[in-house]
Amino acid sequence: MAAERFTLVGEEQMVAFGRCCGERLAPLLTDRHRALVIFLDGDLGAGKTTFSRGLLTGLGHRGAVKSPTYTLVEPYQIGSWQVNHFDLYRLADPAELHYIGFGEYLEQPGLCLIEWPQRGRGELPLPALTVTFSDTDNGAGRSLAWQAGDSASQQWLAELAASWGQPQ
Repeated sequence: MAAERFTLVGEEQMVAFGRCCGERLAPLLTDRHRALVIFLDGDLGAGKTTFSRGLLTGLGHRGAVKSPTYTLVEPYQIGSWQVNHFDLYRLADPAELHYIGFGEYLEQPGLCLIEWPQRGRGELPLPALTVTFSDTDNGAGRSLAWQAGDSASQQWLAELAASWGQPQ
């Protein structure tokens, strides 16, 4: 499937890019009966939660966005969508996802953002989109490598690539 790479410098640009993604995500969320799944992969401090804060704002969330590192999941109701932001870093065993009712989160129309998806390997569905965060310029910037998992996400990713860089 399609892949795109975006290079961002600084927290402000990461939040702005996340907001741009959120603003354009509505077509992928509309008329869904199950949650759209996006994997956010990268080292500690790579910008996954910062990006998520921008994305949630772009979807229409107003208010604080907390890191789900200690709670495992932070839920947000945005209009008719349930957005669940997961951080699986502290997951000891992928089977623990059953104990928190992870399958029920997937049954809700909306979005599941999943940080540290490799910690849930074998228990997670295939994602519509995967974003891999990595350092650039000795830590001054971030590279976000996107991979689409289906044709609708592939089209969305192509449209995002065409629009990013234009005046926001």
